[in-house]
Amino acid sequence: MYLRIFVLCVFIIFLSIANATELTFELEDNARQCFHEDVKKGTKATLEFQVISGGQYDVDVILTGPSGHSLYDERKKQYDSHTFTAEKDGEYVFCFSNEFSTFTHKVVYFDFQAGDEEPKWKSMGGENTALTSLEMSSVTMHESLKVVVDYQTHHRLREATARDRAEYLNERVQYWSIGESVLIVILSIGQVFVLRRFFAEKRSNI
Repeated sequence: MYLRIFVLCVFIIFLSIANATELTFELEDNARQCFHEDVKKGTKATLEFQVISGGQYDVDVILTGPSGHSLYDERKKQYDSHTFTAEKDGEYVFCFSNEFSTFTHKVVYFDFQAGDEEPKWKSMGGENTALTSLEMSSVTMHESLKVVVDYQTHHRLREATARDRAEYLNERVQYWSIGESVLIVILSIGQVFVLRRFFAEKRSNI
């Protein structure tokens, strides 16, 4: 029984990641990074991306089909989601470009999903197979975990973006504070020299 539970859990986890590609990577300045995915005709696919950190949080994104025609082409986007249905079998290519930036690196997250996940009850024995209460609980838990994972992913992305902005702002505030401190010291020294010169000239006149 325990072996059956273990196999069922592993099977559910495997199916949940079989049709999805998720990655966070660093895109250097003047760089272009492309990814390839084989998609069958009639399959519905979704590309979702977000720039987590770097510069103005923007990147160029191009999605092309097997024949080389453009399916999606956006410039300087921070985040977006595009859904399409494959018109033919073949390799679909989506590229992220930071070629317009001369010195700023970007950290980009993307999630590419192709096809709808097969219902678990079909994979466990067909339409005429009655599921046990344990199997039904496992299927329900799997669906709930998918929602939780999606929420966690989006919240992690928001947290990472907010943290990067906060660190950038904190760095600028520190530089501004250092500049103000240096300016105050320079003004104080200047005032001391001006006062000393004023009293020295007054003493010489006496």
